Amino acid sequence: MKTRAAGWAGRMPRTPWWRDAFAAHLATHRHPFHAADVLTRTARLVIDTGSTTPHTLLADFFHTHRLLDTPTDTEETQAAARRERRIQAVPAPLRPAARAFAEALVAQRQNAERLGLRPNQLKTIEIRLDTVRDLARHIHAQGHPTWASVNTGDLETFLARNPPRRASWLTGLRQFFSHAHHTGLVLHNPAAALHAPQPRSFRGTTLTLDEQRALYHRWNTPTDTLPHEAFIGLAALLHAATTTELRHLTLDHISTRSQTVRFPGRSIDITLDTATWTALERCLAHRSTLHTANPHVLVTGLTRTTTDPAGPAHIRDSLTPAGFLPRILRSTRLLTLADELDIKQLTVALGMSYAGTAHYR
Repeated sequence: MKTRAAGWAGRMPRTPWWRDAFAAHLATHRHPFHAADVLTRTARLVIDTGSTTPHTLLADFFHTHRLLDTPTDTEETQAAARRERRIQAVPAPLRPAARAFAEALVAQRQNAERLGLRPNQLKTIEIRLDTVRDLARHIHAQGHPTWASVNTGDLETFLARNPPRRASWLTGLRQFFSHAHHTGLVLHNPAAALHAPQPRSFRGTTLTLDEQRALYHRWNTPTDTLPHEAFIGLAALLHAATTTELRHLTLDHISTRSQTVRFPGRSIDITLDTATWTALERCLAHRSTLHTANPHVLVTGLTRTTTDPAGPAHIRDSLTPAGFLPRILRSTRLLTLADELDIKQLTVALGMSYAGTAHYR
């Protein structure tokens, strides 16, 4: 017991003032084996958190092991702050309607979550508010004191400022003016008569067969790449995994007995090929070296002492050595699957909407 205490004392950034009293208590109240284990766990908490404050250590322990209620959702709080900044950027006479629209979008998201439906992403809400903010600035500069005076011509002028974004902007305008019409803010929806022709087939960037073969060879050679790069790359290229699915993949989604994975949001298990399963095993081996209680497969230095998923930037940056973005790998696979499978099979297999899969037909 004394040897264990002395060993950990040398590894901690600073010795807690309560260490000797704590060790003495364990020695008199616990079996030596149990006392040594408790001392080891406590020392690791001190090293991981960098704190010797008992309250901080207890909070971190119970949080990590999910024994306390989750604190205020940082992601939701930050998103609320971003929405507020967008609302504040709207000219004052037009701001109340923008705020009401934001509240309606958030309420729709919360209702969808309660009903088990697919909710709007926080980023999508922000994109819609970006459109309303930019339109508000535009019409205010044109002399419109209220939303009620806006007509279709005003919207056409606004959309003409950036033709490539017409479809995205128009989606936001339709939602906003539909809400404004239902709440009595405007007498008619000026966006209802507008259209944004869209190409029916996918026109994004994809990989050639030679590029796919080169990447497969790269990621099927474990000694040449980092674990996260290989698994992220193969999961996107061969199984059309999204950034969100990879970020939120946890140990509970994996079956080692059958070598299957169920990506979050999908309704069926996927039997992984040998290369992808090997890459996943490398990720799990790397994860075990971190001594983390984070339930996610992809754990980083920032998330090692928390239960949060890795950030989207980590997924993107992991593929930087390969020179391709995750969405390009996924789009390449989706085009192949859309050509081979019935569209209904594809929607079920990937958990996508009909409109989303039809885009790749």
